[in-house]
Amino acid sequence: MKKTKVAVLGATGMIGQRFVQLLEDHPYFEIGGLYASERSEGKSLGEVLKVKDVRFMQDTLDMKIELLEPKAVAKRCRAAFSGLPSDTAKEIESDLADAGVAVFSNAASHRMRPDVPLLIPEVNPDHLEMVRSQSTFSNGGYIVTNANCSTTGLALPLQAIYQKFGLRACYVSTYQAVSGAGYPGVPSLDILGNVVPFIKNEEEKMEEEIHKMLGKLDGNKVRYAEFEMIASCARVPVVDGHLESVVVKLGKEGSPEDVIKVMEKFKPEPQKLKLPTAPVQPIIVRREENRPQPAADALAGDPARARGMAVSIGRVRESKGYIKFWLLSHNTLRGGAGGSVLNAELAVAKKLL
Repeated sequence: MKKTKVAVLGATGMIGQRFVQLLEDHPYFEIGGLYASERSEGKSLGEVLKVKDVRFMQDTLDMKIELLEPKAVAKRCRAAFSGLPSDTAKEIESDLADAGVAVFSNAASHRMRPDVPLLIPEVNPDHLEMVRSQSTFSNGGYIVTNANCSTTGLALPLQAIYQKFGLRACYVSTYQAVSGAGYPGVPSLDILGNVVPFIKNEEEKMEEEIHKMLGKLDGNKVRYAEFEMIASCARVPVVDGHLESVVVKLGKEGSPEDVIKVMEKFKPEPQKLKLPTAPVQPIIVRREENRPQPAADALAGDPARARGMAVSIGRVRESKGYIKFWLLSHNTLRGGAGGSVLNAELAVAKKLL
């Protein structure tokens, strides 16, 4: 198939460079340009490299950063992957959609717009149809968002549970990696040997976004799921991988063994379509008493292109009528760039790109 030319927005940041990693030699997409602010204009990717755990091709490292101008991007690229900060993303992403570009965004700016999908292909693939109601769709432009990094990891097991048992309540405490704060992250003297029990707006995002994602599409709008959701979020001295302690009240009776079986059998649409970045097993249940752990499980997922895209679950147990478990997801892959790339792959499969 002919590859679609795509732009990477915010190519000097952590998420932007994860986009570059995932788009190298992608079967559907070809990088048509790397874009950032005028501070980095003219520099090569190699000069501004922040992702240290990947070996990029030399041709990729030699690519020059260009000034982000929506009309110029639209002339060259059919789609754009946005790793822009939320405070600048809103206007730029709208301008790109107006210019006929399909925007797949990691930013929070448009997530709760009623006509914008807050998409995880394993959770709510039908929500992608919402782009048809966007005013820019007729000229080929639209916006699709992925969720907050901590919400994304939670949404996969919750969807498996919600489909089978329903949900009355979910209480989650997160232990989030410093890479979630972008580069260079949290100052070392604030985080080394420490835990910071506050991440701005994180709890609010988790408590709001999950209801939209697990909601039902009704025409062009989403009827939000209804269950109690309470989140507490902390930053911990880990590079990659958000660990979460989850307590759920099921809508109908189910044992820990029942919940494990449902999660292990969870094979949603991206896996059936065999999308390139979809892990064969989206939810991996660990039986060891001390797993999952960021050091061991952040890069879970097969095949190689899907490394970091599986959610790892452990210590599934019952206590006083509640089901408890731990989960781990890679925040800049599954919870960031990988989520947007998978969204775009679904758009290709649905002939929307």
